[in-house]
Amino acid sequence: MREITLKSFAKINIGLNIVSKRDDGYHNLETIFYPLQLHDKITFRKADELSFHSNSEFLNSEKENLILKAIKSLEEYSGKKILVDVKLEKKIPIGAGLGGGSSNAAFTLIGINELFELKISKEELSEIALRLGSDVPLFLFDLPAYAESRGEKLTKINLKINDKILVVNPGIHISTKWAFSKIQPKKSEYNLKEIIKRHPNDYEMWGKFIRNDFEEIVTSFYPELAELKKLLIESGADFSIMTGSGSTFFAIYKNDSSIKQIEDKLKNKGYFTYVESPN
Repeated sequence: MREITLKSFAKINIGLNIVSKRDDGYHNLETIFYPLQLHDKITFRKADELSFHSNSEFLNSEKENLILKAIKSLEEYSGKKILVDVKLEKKIPIGAGLGGGSSNAAFTLIGINELFELKISKEELSEIALRLGSDVPLFLFDLPAYAESRGEKLTKINLKINDKILVVNPGIHISTKWAFSKIQPKKSEYNLKEIIKRHPNDYEMWGKFIRNDFEEIVTSFYPELAELKKLLIESGADFSIMTGSGSTFFAIYKNDSSIKQIEDKLKNKGYFTYVESPN
């Protein structure tokens, strides 16, 4: 086998609580990671030298993106030189809170491990993934999942959203490092896992209790994001919240008749939109 192509999936956060600052500089958090079918495609082909190409000029201009860092980590771990041509077809917006970069890194670990027959176990891959980023290991895991600690402590949960999800990104790049620098950790007033467990698809209950601690910070710096959420709610969304550290919002609609109208309106504003339909 000289070539392998993988889908690198996005995720959304249903709630995101920043609980405390850790001694190692990271933060303890709790969240629900939920998978989307929205994905990038990555093709790995054995070559005479390491090369990377993408339809994203931003990533092409980076000296060392997460894909290249993942390959370097596997080289160091396995002791083998990895010469591969990587082609990334990017569809997930960058710096959007959808986990695109972390997903790319995780699926690079999976693809290179298989293509070069490195025989690295999933547990070992998870350790390598965590060194690349706090949410990289989750893409090696079977989502949906409840996450604790830095986000790497994962517990599978039984959750299936039975309604359409509209995902919207206005093209604002939010630095995760910047967002964390502004956060004030606090103990959550509710148990996120219990709310999801006891009230699956009860969006009224979700709206009462589930929060993203970054949302107030990010929308205060970028008022157009507050306006975006207002538009989603006014369009008939039953639940809407920011995902990750932003700038993407998603909205769930029990009655999806209004999705097309609001999606067209947001597309006309130049926003990225994606609709996830239940399987």
